[in-house]
Amino acid sequence: MIPRGICALLLLFLCVSRAHAVLEIEITKGVEGGVPIAILPWQVAPGDAQPAEDIAAIVSNDLYSTGLFSPIDENEFPQRATRASEINYQLWRNNGIENIVLGNLRTNTIGGFDVQFQLLDAIRGRQLAGYSIPVEEGDLRRVAHKISDLIFEELTGTPGAFSTRIAYISTQAGDNGRNRYVLQIADYDGYNPVTIFTSDWPLLSPAWSPDGERIAYVSFENQRPEIYIQEIAGGNRSLTAGPTRLNSAPAWSPDGERLALTRSENGNPDIYILDLNSNLLTRLTDYSSIDTEPVWTPDGESVIFTSDRSGQPQLYRQSVNGDGPQRLTFEGVYNAGADVSPDGEQLAMVHGDARGYQIATKAIDTGAVRVLTDGSLDEGPSFAPNGSMILYATTYQGRGVLAAVSQNGRVSQRLRLQEGEVREPVWGPLP
Repeated sequence: MIPRGICALLLLFLCVSRAHAVLEIEITKGVEGGVPIAILPWQVAPGDAQPAEDIAAIVSNDLYSTGLFSPIDENEFPQRATRASEINYQLWRNNGIENIVLGNLRTNTIGGFDVQFQLLDAIRGRQLAGYSIPVEEGDLRRVAHKISDLIFEELTGTPGAFSTRIAYISTQAGDNGRNRYVLQIADYDGYNPVTIFTSDWPLLSPAWSPDGERIAYVSFENQRPEIYIQEIAGGNRSLTAGPTRLNSAPAWSPDGERLALTRSENGNPDIYILDLNSNLLTRLTDYSSIDTEPVWTPDGESVIFTSDRSGQPQLYRQSVNGDGPQRLTFEGVYNAGADVSPDGEQLAMVHGDARGYQIATKAIDTGAVRVLTDGSLDEGPSFAPNGSMILYATTYQGRGVLAAVSQNGRVSQRLRLQEGEVREPVWGPLP
């Protein structure tokens, strides 16, 4: 396996897909151990039309995907209730259920819905939170994710990431028989895909700006790797870092003012820092090895990157002030393609050993490594902006698909198109 920044062209094994197809989710692993929570079905007022979305199912799937919660099957509810006053907390406690979510849906005067819900603490017998959210029918799925965010934050103290978006690369067949490469964004669970850019030439390494308004990516439209920045809303795009060198693997600084990137001078890839305001390019590494795949630490003071200077790809950290690099990984023969958790305490990486290439995390303070996946060609890990899940690319039945695993490894799921492949996933920021 070769890091995409080392030899980007070798990773272009994308096949035909439909640019607007929804990524289908399939739970591939589930381990008990999350906090028991009951998500009761949303109640619809008599005479009102049934909504197009099952809010309870969306909320259950959201919370389950983090590995922190275990939604209870509806058949195991100790009682049926439609309002908080009907809840017998002792019954729920006796069944080991700690939290209950009740919801109601009412048609409002503007042709939409008022989505109401209450989060109840069965242990203490009280309400933790309650909201009423007006919404148009077409936005029910978005509101369901928002409800999941509110519940997650109330119970964990950490903002939920269910209203975030992901970006990825798919392809489709062009009229001339050549593949067309498509940069797309979608909800975190693959719904509501939107095409950002389509090209007859390969696209690689999408990277969200910290404000979620722009995406940097690599395009081969001029028959060499170049970095473009594109506005998501308006579609305006611009070439960055100059057209005369081979530039790849862009990574935004936490303040959105700089890009770390891989730039090849005289055939030797090194890490550079581009100031987006002044267009000043500063060389960070200068070594005869291949240095690539930079990613910033959350404080913006260091860059972590992949280098083969030890003979095998390993991860290094270097201060942007120029202090010498520090090797971070020693376990296994291959560690590359890092992402840093939002709190700066964990690395997600591609970890290679005799079994193949899996996604693993490494605690920066203790050095402990934990392998989270069991594929043979897993790559491109990207943390959710709250650190609860990791998105990555893998291979399933000979095709490239996306997958996600909870940070604790309890739950994993696969996201794939009915036809074709998707690669190069990256998780966007919190809204």
